[in-house]
Amino acid sequence: MEAGYAAVARLYHAWVTGLILTVVTQRGAETAAELVFRLFRRQQREKFLPGLEKLGLAGLPAAVASARYHYLSNLIGGVRVEYIEESSRKAWIRYPPPRWMWQGTAICAVPSDVSRAMLRGWHAENGPALGNPRLGFVCTKQTVDEQDALEGYFLEYDRDLGPEERLRFAPQEVAPLFDPAAAPRLPDGAWSPERLAKAQRNYAIEYVRSALPELIGLVGARDAVALAGRAAYLVGMQTGEELKALLGITAPGAAGFAELFRAIAAATGETVAVVQEGDALVIRQRGWRLLPPAVAADAFAAWNRLWEGCLAAHDRKLAWRVERRDAEEILWRLVTAPR
Repeated sequence: MEAGYAAVARLYHAWVTGLILTVVTQRGAETAAELVFRLFRRQQREKFLPGLEKLGLAGLPAAVASARYHYLSNLIGGVRVEYIEESSRKAWIRYPPPRWMWQGTAICAVPSDVSRAMLRGWHAENGPALGNPRLGFVCTKQTVDEQDALEGYFLEYDRDLGPEERLRFAPQEVAPLFDPAAAPRLPDGAWSPERLAKAQRNYAIEYVRSALPELIGLVGARDAVALAGRAAYLVGMQTGEELKALLGITAPGAAGFAELFRAIAAATGETVAVVQEGDALVIRQRGWRLLPPAVAADAFAAWNRLWEGCLAAHDRKLAWRVERRDAEEILWRLVTAPR
């Protein structure tokens, strides 16, 4: 199952990055920055305080708790990250390259304001979440600005901060060197390779779960489906062969594609059956767990394009058709495409 988790993580990681870049190219940097702000703000509200409890960080000084949370949660998610604690009121967090969020050459297309929006949406909001109006975040570097990390520190000031003061930029400052031996550690024996692989799968999926509703709220359902669907189709074409390699799938044609879909579905917790009906393969999936019903109808159309893209790379003689979708079941048919 570890290979399945890795494949799912790769697919959803690529989709969320592709989605943001699609908004950059199709709607501009300002809209993309707003999307990233909303995405990270949503995740901060949902995950930060519960995460502090789960990681045993509740009750620590605000700056230390915040930095340790970002270090440990990103470490679990498979992100390269560093932590340096200077005092109980000042703790650094660094995301050195290669950056997880902007994998590969994607980083070349990320505007500075889009990167800053992450910090506005999450890091700058930790103080209010903790009920500590003195906590802020100071960003000292951004990778997208040709610097060697996304870097900064949480600082508890001697006074309350206004909303515009909770995030500031100080490019003249440099973090101390990272000492892995002094960094926080996950509990020994609690994180098996399979559990880590599953956590990294969840980490990537959660970005999509947050991004799609926020995109719908930002640009409307019709435009959101078009943007997310475009990104999904392109990502499907670009990653399909990689996913098959991760999963050891070598069969050609409809059988090979059905095997890919079933393996990805199983690794996300879905129940799928594949049956032969005449000249076609029919794929039945029981429900759809990715998104809540409030946005599922719109988001499904975009998500389905992942599979259209994967199929286009796998075998262009085949077509992927949705024949039925309701609360109980989704039915697709793999058929020979008309030429």
